[in-house]
Parts: sequence; C-alpha cells; structure tokens
Amino acid sequence: MKHLLALSLALITSIVAFGQEKRTISGYIKDASNGESLIGVSVYVREIGNGAVTNDYGYYALSLPVGASYTLIFNYIGYEKIEKKIELKEDLKLNIELKDESLKLQEVVVRTTKEDENVKNIEMSVNKVEMKTIRQMPALLGEVDLVRSIQLLPGVTSVGEGASGFNVRGGNIDQNLVLLDEAPVFNSSHLFGFFSVFNPDAVKDVKLIKGGIPAQYGGRISSILDVRLKEGNAKKREINGGIGTIFSRLSYEQPFAKGKGSFIVAGRRSYIDVLAKPFLKGDLKGSRFYFYDLTAKANYRINDKNTVFLSGYFGRDVFGADFGFDWGNQTATARWNHVFNSKLFMNATAFYSNYDYGIESDRNNRRTSGDKFQWKSNIQTFSIKPDFTYFLTPNNTITFGGQYLQYDTQPGSATAISSGERRDISLQRRYADESAVYVANDQKLNSWLSFQYGLRYSMFRNLAPGQAFEFQEIVKGERKLPIEEKNITSGVINQYGNWEPRFSAKIEVSPSASLKASYNRTVQYLHLLSNTAASSPLDVWTLSSKIIKPQIADQVALGWFQNFANNMYETSVEVYYKDLQNQIDYVSNSDLLLNKYLEGDLLFGNGRAYGAEFYVKKNQGKLTGWMSYTLARTERKIEGINNFNWFPARFDKTHNLSVVSLYTLNDRWSFSANFAFNTGTPASFPTNRFEWNGWTLPHNVDNSRNASRIPNYHRLDLGATYKKKKKLFKRGQSEYVFSIYNAYNRRNPFSTYVRQNQDNNLLTEAVRYSIIGSIVPAVTYNFKF
Repeated sequence: MKHLLALSLALITSIVAFGQEKRTISGYIKDASNGESLIGVSVYVREIGNGAVTNDYGYYALSLPVGASYTLIFNYIGYEKIEKKIELKEDLKLNIELKDESLKLQEVVVRTTKEDENVKNIEMSVNKVEMKTIRQMPALLGEVDLVRSIQLLPGVTSVGEGASGFNVRGGNIDQNLVLLDEAPVFNSSHLFGFFSVFNPDAVKDVKLIKGGIPAQYGGRISSILDVRLKEGNAKKREINGGIGTIFSRLSYEQPFAKGKGSFIVAGRRSYIDVLAKPFLKGDLKGSRFYFYDLTAKANYRINDKNTVFLSGYFGRDVFGADFGFDWGNQTATARWNHVFNSKLFMNATAFYSNYDYGIESDRNNRRTSGDKFQWKSNIQTFSIKPDFTYFLTPNNTITFGGQYLQYDTQPGSATAISSGERRDISLQRRYADESAVYVANDQKLNSWLSFQYGLRYSMFRNLAPGQAFEFQEIVKGERKLPIEEKNITSGVINQYGNWEPRFSAKIEVSPSASLKASYNRTVQYLHLLSNTAASSPLDVWTLSSKIIKPQIADQVALGWFQNFANNMYETSVEVYYKDLQNQIDYVSNSDLLLNKYLEGDLLFGNGRAYGAEFYVKKNQGKLTGWMSYTLARTERKIEGINNFNWFPARFDKTHNLSVVSLYTLNDRWSFSANFAFNTGTPASFPTNRFEWNGWTLPHNVDNSRNASRIPNYHRLDLGATYKKKKKLFKRGQSEYVFSIYNAYNRRNPFSTYVRQNQDNNLLTEAVRYSIIGSIVPAVTYNFKF
C-alpha cells in the first residue's frame, strides 16, 4: 500500500498549501425543457480565466477567493449561453437551467461540449457522440444503433457484419467494459450483432474511452463504453416512439411528486416472427425468432443534498424452431447522490447484472420418444461502489473511492434425456470476488500545463466451494492432460493483486492547439472464451484461476489536437502502443462447451497493438460530420502456435477509413451518408493437400496462423429524414426516416473457407461467405408528443 500512501501524501500536501480564504459556488445544471441533468457543461470564470465542467450528474463546484465579484459563463453547444455576475461573500448555491436553442439554429451541430473542449480538456483517446447525431446517421433497416455508430470512430472495428460486440485498439470484444448506468452488460447485441441492446429513446449520453483511462475505471483492458440513461422528463409528460421495418419502439416519460422526481419507461420488440407466422408450415411451424427489451429509470430529489436513482434493463433474444436457443441481459442499478458540503460530492452505486443463455431440443414437444436436451448457462455480478469527488480549487479536483464485486457463474447446467433415461452433465458453479480502491488528482499547474494522475489497486479471489486442476503438457500447443483434481469446500482457492497506475498530461501550445500524452495499466480478471470466427451468444465467460492468469495491458499514447476556423474544424492525430500479457488462445479442435477440463485446451501468450489514428470533424454549418482513418497492427505470440512467432490477431485490420456526412437542407429535410473501408481480416488457409481414397485432405505444412487475408470490406449507406410540418395530435412532432444500407450492393465477405467440390471430391474450392449481400432499403416513422 506504500504507493497509494505516497500519492495520498502528495494530495494532502496540495491541500495544506491551499491556505487563502475561499468560498465555493456549486450547483446543478439542467435542461430547461425537461429537467435532465447536463454532463460536461463548461462553467467559466472570466476574472480568473479558468473554470470547471459538470460531472456525470450535472454537478459543479468552484472555490474562489472571498470578497470579490465574478462573472460566470455557462456554455453548452446547442443551448443558450448564460452569464451571471455575483459577489462572493459566502458559499453560494447556484442551480442553472439552460434553454435549448435548436429552434434557432439552421444547421446541425455534432457536439455538445465547449467549442474548444477537445484542446483544453486533458482527456485524450476519448470520443463522445451525441444521440442527436446518431439519430441522423443512416442505419441498417432504418433503426438507430449506438454500437454500430461508434464503429465509425477511429480505433474501433468489428470482425464483420453480424458479429457481436466491437474491437478497440487491438482488443478482443470481452476487453471492453460496457456500462449501462454503471452496470456491466456482458452481451451488448441483439440479433447476433445486427442491433445493440441500447434503446436510443432512453439514452442520454455516450462516452467511449480508449486510452488515458481514469483510475475509477477497472476490470477491462481495452476500453470503456459508458452509456447513461435519461432520467425522464421532469417538466411534462412526453411520449416517443417509432414504427420500423422489423421492430417498433415506445417510450413514456413523466414527472411525479410535484416535479421532485421523474421516470422513463422504454420498450422495443421485433415482429419478424409475427409477419412470417402465416407462411411457416411443417417443421418450421411454431418457429420463434424475435427480440425485445425494456429499459426504465426513475429519480427522486429528496432535498438539495440528496437524490436517488433507480434504473434497470431487461432484454431477450429467442431463436429457433424445434431446436432453438435464447439469451438475454438483466441489469438493475441503485444510486445515491449526496452533497456533504459545497466541495465534497459522493455517488454511491449498487448494481446487479446477469447474462444467461439456454439451448433446448424438442421445444415444441413433438418427439414421442421423449428424447430431449437442455442446457443453461449464466454469469451474474453484484457490486457496491462509492465514488467521491473533492473540488479543492478550480485547479485541483481529487477523486477517490472503491468497489466490491461478487461473481457467481454457471458454465453449464445441462441434462440429456434418451430412451427415458435422464443424465445430468452439469458443471460445478464457480464463485469469486474482486475489490479495488483508487485515488486520483486532476491538477492544472498553470494556464498551459495540466496533469491527471492516479493509482488503483485491485484484488481478485477465487472462492470455495470449487475445484482446482493440475495439467501435464505432453506436446507444446496440444491439449494438456489432467493429472490432479482438488475439491475445495471452504476459504480462498486462489488470489491475485495488481497495482494499476494511470497518468495523463496536456501542454497547451496555443489557444487552438495542445499536445497530450497518457499511460495506463489495466487488469482483467474475467475472460470470454471463443474459438469461432466471430463471437456468439453461446460463448463461455470464465474467471481467472491458478492456470488462467489475469490479462494485463500497458498502453502509452501521444496526441496532437488542433482546431481551425474559429473552432469550426476539430482535428487530432494520436499514436499508441499497447503491450498485452496473458492472452488466451486454443489448441486445435478445442472443446470449450461443457468441458470440465477446459483449462487444458487453452494456450497462453502475449500480444501487442500499435497504430495511428487521424480524425477531422466539422462542427458547424449545413454540412457537418467527420472523417477518421486508423493505421494499426494487432498481433499475438502464443507458445505452440505459428512456431512461436508473432501472427496477426483474428480482428487485425491494417487500414480503417470512415466518413460520416450530415446535411441539413431546411427545417424539414436532412440527408446523411456513411462510407466505411476496412482491410480484410486475417485467415488461415491450407498450404498443400493429401489425396487419399478419392478424398482431398487439406494441410498446413508450416503450422502458420493467419498468414492470409479475406478481401477488403467497403460499404456506402444513405439516409434522408423528412419532418412533417403538420402537428401530431395538435402538439407533437413526427418524421419519416428513409435509409439504404449497402447502397452499391457490395457483397462483403464475412469469412472465406476452403471446401471440397460437391461434384468431385478431388477438387477444392474457396468459398466466400457473406452475411449481407444486397441493398437493404428501409423506412421508419418516428413520433414525439
């Protein structure tokens, strides 16, 4: 603990040095139209040339010398700027409501932060996309999707259409911590990756952190996707909805308790199964293929110092006929905001998260023999997490806190019934806990130099009852044989502890340019096991153990940020290098499902990822949008694979280009277009073949891994939105959204594989498999009143 004590001592020294008598201005900043708290509002004090920004709950605090007059400027793009002159004689509570000026704007604005925030803020490797912008972008089947939208940002990719999750700077999909109101979401996809679990009508704020990760975040080694839900309209009743090509959605918001509280309830359901039902006959009769989700949140302001929040999500996908499977997430979050005094703010969070899936044969009970197979698996977590923010001065903001997580996993609860005999082939449940403490300081040394430094310590324990195995390696790269098995009934089976330092720096070279650097170490104790081309809902979540060590990443990044033309254009160039330890791979023909000795099928090694990200964004005018280009490399080195040489990871993409254009013609018509180009993903193909008894057997003579690539991916999407002039029910608004996905009919490959010719077994052929191979037009009707 000496490192943490040393950092705490440095912070205390800063506090002691702060001796001038001061008073604090603090309060909440909200949207005047609906009472939603606003995140990241700039509060600038003209007399000192400095200020603060609101936190995730819209709270701010500024400590200033007493007895002077100050001019406070509250600034948030898309809202009217407010100036307040005050005489500071004592601590002052100042709550502000900003009015939306969108009715006055004749152009699209693609950000909601201070105009020069990207230059002034110490954050780097962070992308924020406003929900208004996401709604304007063309989307698959006309349905707005958060996860597909962030894949157009620099450093973010996926292995292909129909793949669950996303990859950030060379990380696997399980290395992203996806948070919904602070609760982790273990599978962020509906319909095998075509849509995300986030209902756009219920989302308020989206933030992707790829590097320079603050000390309060932990548990994953690649990125943080922090999604915050709306709190509900605190001013009036509001209904939003949409009728789309494959699903519809509806949300309802309303204040209660005379404006002290508000809530929102939002739901979605697909209806492909309903439309197809009259046409399904024979074995397909009774087929079920749909998804739904329900999102809800409520908040209540007890008094000026205490506010409580409750939020939850429940979603499910169902797919199959006589044989089928289903999967889904459930989360629940309770939070308490407490203001101890004008300088000290606390948010205490408790959450529950569960992900489960099931497989079942003879779902419709058609087999007279009674033969049946059922399999269920789940992972659930419980957590308590207090976070404190101490607003020492406008130049020093100290954060500290901790977290306790408890894991309960069921790798597989399975039964098989054959000829009336029931057999239980379930695996034992596994338990663990994870705890962490952290402290950090955001410090401005002067007008041009700022630092953000912190330290996190995390500890992970495998808890009894459980099992521990020992394996013997016969041949490197092949399955290990179990030689010892221990059943432990009490106590701690195994444990790890890790220090995680974090550091960021910013040098403001000019009012419109800055140089930033960051370093962070992150540790991950939870792993997703998948040996398929893309992740599926049935992949296995497993805990660290004596054999499966925690994944560790050390990342350094350097970036140049500059604005042009009075902040109309934002530009940035970032380079990064990431060193990865204890990466997981698999033996040939590995068995990951219902395998008691699964750890014997795993291989371990190191990884590295490095690259450069280029980003240009136009913020104002009728034509807005951005262009991003990433040049990157992601590699692995695993003992027993590729002759222990470096090889490209499955999700390695050398070139990644994205262009997003948004054009507002007038107050009724707007247009949009997306273009994406990616290098094809790596693949392994046979180098030679054997012919035996009329059959062709492919063979890789040098044991190479991912030495080839599938063809490149590129796609153009188009969209148009028409806002109806006539009021809906004399008070509401409505619009039609037209979209064309894959506008020039590109048949992009998802994978390429080699197979024998169906007519001649001695001939082989390469087959390109595509998920979407045609133009996909769609229309959606949205309404609000």
